[in-house]
Amino acid sequence: MIAGKRYHGLRTDIWSSGVVFYAMVCGYLPFEDPKTSNLYKKIMGAEYTLPKFLSGQCKDMVRRILNTDPETRFTVADIRNHTWALQVKDRNRDMGLFPGKEKMPVEEKLFEKTLLEYNFDRKYA
Repeated sequence: MIAGKRYHGLRTDIWSSGVVFYAMVCGYLPFEDPKTSNLYKKIMGAEYTLPKFLSGQCKDMVRRILNTDPETRFTVADIRNHTWALQVKDRNRDMGLFPGKEKMPVEEKLFEKTLLEYNFDRKYA
C-alpha cells in the first residue's frame, strides 16, 4: 500500500495482523522511526529485529507473516497450522464467533463478580 501498488485486501490484513502479533509477543512495534520517509523504508523492506527471548517457532511465525511478498506471505490457514499456534489445543479453533448470530460465551462467575464490583444492574447487561 505504501509503495502505491495494487494489493489484495486479505493479504494486507494478514501483514497488519503480523504487526499486532509482533507487538503482542515483543512488547513494542516492529517498525519505528521519527522520520516518516525512514519509517516507510523500514516497513517496505521489512527491517525489524527479533528479540532473543522469542522462541524459534515464534520468530519463524513473525518472519512468515511479515513477509513483503504477498504471494508467499502466510495465509490464515498457514498461521493456524504453524507449530507455534498449535501449542495450545483449542477444540473450537476452526469455528470463530458470529456476533448477532450466536450468543457470545460468557464466564458467568466472572461476569457476576464484575457486575457486583461496578455496582451494575444485571437487567442492563
